[in-house]
Amino acid sequence: MQWLPVSKARIADSVGRLVEIRGWVRTRRDSKGGFSFLEINDGSCLGNLQVIVPSSLPNYNSDVLKLNVGASVTVRGELKASPGKGQATELAAADLVVLGLADPGGYPLQKKGASLEFLRSIAHLRPRTNTFGAVSRVRNQVCSSIHSFFQERGFLYVNTPIITASDCEGAGQMFRVTTLDAQNPPRNPDGSVDHDKDFFGKPTHLTVSGQLEGEALACALGRIYTFGPTFRAENSNTTRHLSEFWMVEPEVAFFQLEDNMDLAEAFLRRIASDALNHCAEDIQFFAERIDPNIRSTLLSLAEEPFERLSYTEAVARLANSGEVFEHPVKWGMDLQSEHERWITEKLFRRPAIVHDYPREIKAFYMRLSDDGKTVRAMDVLAPRVGEIIGGSQREERLEILESRMRECGLDPDAYSWYLDLRRFGTVPHAGFGLGLERAVQMITGMTNIRDVIPFPRAPRLADF
Repeated sequence: MQWLPVSKARIADSVGRLVEIRGWVRTRRDSKGGFSFLEINDGSCLGNLQVIVPSSLPNYNSDVLKLNVGASVTVRGELKASPGKGQATELAAADLVVLGLADPGGYPLQKKGASLEFLRSIAHLRPRTNTFGAVSRVRNQVCSSIHSFFQERGFLYVNTPIITASDCEGAGQMFRVTTLDAQNPPRNPDGSVDHDKDFFGKPTHLTVSGQLEGEALACALGRIYTFGPTFRAENSNTTRHLSEFWMVEPEVAFFQLEDNMDLAEAFLRRIASDALNHCAEDIQFFAERIDPNIRSTLLSLAEEPFERLSYTEAVARLANSGEVFEHPVKWGMDLQSEHERWITEKLFRRPAIVHDYPREIKAFYMRLSDDGKTVRAMDVLAPRVGEIIGGSQREERLEILESRMRECGLDPDAYSWYLDLRRFGTVPHAGFGLGLERAVQMITGMTNIRDVIPFPRAPRLADF
């Protein structure tokens, strides 16, 4: 007898097989005809498998009639074609073993319709719900698509440090890593903390990005991508921010901004098309329960060419739109979510790439344009979610990079290793970053970023 996941057991081709399934009870109905009907789910798919349990089983009264929502079981029997509407198969139980009961008096998922806010308070149990099971499967597919996309194009998957002494963004919103006594740290004569006595002998932090180290690897290996956790100590308690999140960051030697835009567009197309092709049941669930437009959004991402326009043109379009924005539009400001959504949802009705931003609002490492006012940066905007990818061509000219560092208040000596990449065989190169959680939001329609990561980390939130 072969074990089958519920996703396989529900397929009509499995009819006639003797199988074993393992999962959790979603519902139990008892019939006067001497049968009980169980709906079993094991997380492998959205739909349940119906199990028909006859009262002739030796443990029917002692075990089966005690089963409640959340109980775990192993069932063996024959898969049969189901006469029931909406299901191809059902399992005729020949043997059922109860692995664990769930006390209905304490199990918090007894009733349907629990709010997403409530489910955030039981993050250890919410994956058992339809919504978070579907989110988890989509997230898995996105991760698979990320690796497949880059591997098929000759990129090397590399691992960059989680602990770093470099602030990639230059914003200082980083979590410190230290072994010093927080209550009584060693001090220098001037009263400052003596970091010589710390574990690494200098201030170190959790990384906000693997980009800088990724550049070093790209400038030796050609095409690389890093994919891992990143951290921001930004005190933003919103539906769009997390303190711990996952980033995929490709970096490519000999790329310029136009190549970067082409790569980002192809990348998002692949993620969207794979979700449509491999997560159809879950996407249908999100269309019915979360966002009725999610399928059209994904089709737009997968099939329609992205619009491309400069930041200067985008600002002009916004200023002449006749719309009243919460944040008034003027050249030199950073575009807000309301502006990004207007561009994708009203102006073009499809994804867009805005490029060549003012130098004052972008990071030091972005290549200075010939006009001296802008840098070769890009943001990929998607309908409903706004910015989904941020990237740039990197500044490969040593003197200009050093000048930009000073302009941004950074000490070039602290980045000597990064500057070496420009001293020894410098090349044009470019890359971008995609936040995994925002990508999952884009595909599922979930509006709160805390609902697309298993255990969210945010200000005042680290319960698990």
